[in-house]
Amino acid sequence: MRNTAKITTAVLAAGALTLGLSACGADSSSTDGPLIVAASPVPHAEILNYVKDNLAEKEGLDLQVKEFTDYVTPNTATQDGSVGANYFQNKPYLDDFNKKNGTDIVPVVTVHLEPLGLYSHKVKKAADLKSGATVAIPNDTVNEARALKLLAADGLITLKAGVGNEATPSDIAKNPKNLKFKELEAAQTPRSLDDVDAAVVNGNYAIESDLKPSKDALVLESPKNNPYGNFLSVKKGNEDDPRVKKLAKLLTSPEVKKFIQDKYAGSVLASF
Repeated sequence: MRNTAKITTAVLAAGALTLGLSACGADSSSTDGPLIVAASPVPHAEILNYVKDNLAEKEGLDLQVKEFTDYVTPNTATQDGSVGANYFQNKPYLDDFNKKNGTDIVPVVTVHLEPLGLYSHKVKKAADLKSGATVAIPNDTVNEARALKLLAADGLITLKAGVGNEATPSDIAKNPKNLKFKELEAAQTPRSLDDVDAAVVNGNYAIESDLKPSKDALVLESPKNNPYGNFLSVKKGNEDDPRVKKLAKLLTSPEVKKFIQDKYAGSVLASF
């Protein structure tokens, strides 16, 4: 129930997007037309726009970037053909989305990792959180579990043995600081920092909010063996679209790796 309003809004938005694109005569299913890619503004759209402005023309790729601020519409738009691909998510999130929505979206190539981090405007160290402190966490299934695993890795909580990518606060076995959890849409977590004691924030939303994960996070995910790399994805059957293949090649080029390193200074990590 906690995601019903968000999903309903996103589906309506997806419908509006479909109508808008149809009105403009866009046909993302034609391999002869432009490749329209749905993306989160930061860093995904920024990386795509770098490709569009600097690399795409040489490869004969007509690339169009559509920005979305939620984690649902890019997939619904990809599924219904309003866009030809998307770039915003990781594998555990996509697996959960496909299972719950009956979609068949598949990854094409992994591009980068945005380390999840714990941030606070009230304490300088995670250990300084007081008993009963309130921590905001994302409310979508995968990112909520990911946030709890981050807190567990730092020793703030202990999760029950065997919990996976659907962990919720009810799966906490030990909570020595008696932390309280405020479940919010992922995009809202950085905006909650003045109202809660700390918040676990996805890397893209941290950067959008002028937080520097490599510098400002009290606790930051390790990139080692991390399953949460973000990738380009398409509706199953479109993996061999020549436009998609061109974009996959460009997104994993030395030029893009350098762009990520120079622009994000460790807050976004190239995964190739």
